[in-house]
Amino acid sequence: MGDTLDAAQRGTLHDSVVVNTLWLVVAAILVLFMQGGFAMLEIGFSRAKNAGSVVAKVLTNLSIAALCYWAVGFALAFGNGALLGTDGFFVVGYGSAQAAFGAMSFSDAAIEAKWLFQFAFCAVSLAIVWGTTLERIRYPAHAAFAVVFAALIYPIASHWVFGGGWLQASIGTQDFAGSTAVHLTGATAGLAALLMLGPRRGKYGRDGAPLAIPGHSMPLVGLGTVILFIGWFGFNGGAALGAADVRFAQIAMVTMLGGAAGVLGAFVATTLLQRTVDIGMVANGMIGGLVAITAPSGYISPWPAPIIGFVAGVIVVVGVVMVERRLDDPVGVLSVHGLAGIWGTLSCGLFTLPRLAQYNGVGEPDGGLLYSGQFDQLADQALGVVAVFAFVFAVSLASFAVIRATIGMRVSEAEEDAGLDIAEHGMYGYPEQFIHLEPHANGSRELSEAPR
Repeated sequence: MGDTLDAAQRGTLHDSVVVNTLWLVVAAILVLFMQGGFAMLEIGFSRAKNAGSVVAKVLTNLSIAALCYWAVGFALAFGNGALLGTDGFFVVGYGSAQAAFGAMSFSDAAIEAKWLFQFAFCAVSLAIVWGTTLERIRYPAHAAFAVVFAALIYPIASHWVFGGGWLQASIGTQDFAGSTAVHLTGATAGLAALLMLGPRRGKYGRDGAPLAIPGHSMPLVGLGTVILFIGWFGFNGGAALGAADVRFAQIAMVTMLGGAAGVLGAFVATTLLQRTVDIGMVANGMIGGLVAITAPSGYISPWPAPIIGFVAGVIVVVGVVMVERRLDDPVGVLSVHGLAGIWGTLSCGLFTLPRLAQYNGVGEPDGGLLYSGQFDQLADQALGVVAVFAFVFAVSLASFAVIRATIGMRVSEAEEDAGLDIAEHGMYGYPEQFIHLEPHANGSRELSEAPR
């Protein structure tokens, strides 16, 4: 365990190391629990014939990310350097952890706890990508891009924003827990995937108007939303990388207010625009509020949190309605994680509290526009959004182009019609729906499974 184990053996391990390490591991577990939320959410928004395939993809997603982030990603993301890190490949040979991973040197938690927490962020960002690809991406294409994303795309983007890279260190872009670094990065890669895949069969009529393809289980969507909501307290609170200064308590409060206001914003927007309280929109409103509050959660007082969350909820509903006219995004990734992520990042430029900017050591010391009367921090935030989007989109689009030209990206029309469960996995997610009674000559019937 390096420095921490040596200190423990010498009997010089400070209590703060134990407290901060324990909280960071707990926070990491909460964030990893969010994988279950993504699974339930995507399964609920899918048709029943594709429900099982999401399980396999989520587990593969997590496993590939773990190995790639251990081998390469963590070093690129948090090693010292302006464009990318150069220390800590395979989390060995880095010397002093405090010196090698300067962006996290303010925390004395064990480096292994820091790795686990930052890996959980990587896994979340990668999980976000696939919401745009539901029901039509090939399993090998999914796995191939996961390697590129976890080993290269996410580490470099996150390094720029909160790993000590140029946007954080030189520009002063603020992103406490990843509205841009995690959520916009995942949504941008998802946009590239969607443009390469095209819409699901039957999504658009001959006149180009979008047609509804309802998900098969709103209860699973609700369960997934609640799981993500719970995990978010580890997501934002853990980004403090410790508990000794008890900042995580205020961050948790801010997170709660942002998520709750996101629901209300979506409720109002869907009532006005759709003349009904759309279940999926309300669920996505909560997630959008949480996405938006992620960047400012460690930079603001509690009072702006409801404003940020409410606006995010409205943005999610308007965004989903507008995006659906041209792009088939079954889960609403582009709005929930993309547009809400942009808004959350920009909100730091409005609401950042001067003393928290100074405490974090990032950005304009006079705070956001409402405190300083200056647009400097808002400009820094906008530059961060543009830089990350441009990098992630270009590399993701190129990666998917190579994947499509080599191993292929999309399943065949026949496989899409049959559903990915049976086409790619040889079984049904809900097999009892495909068991029927076979008649016999004597008039009796027996149960048999539909042929595979």
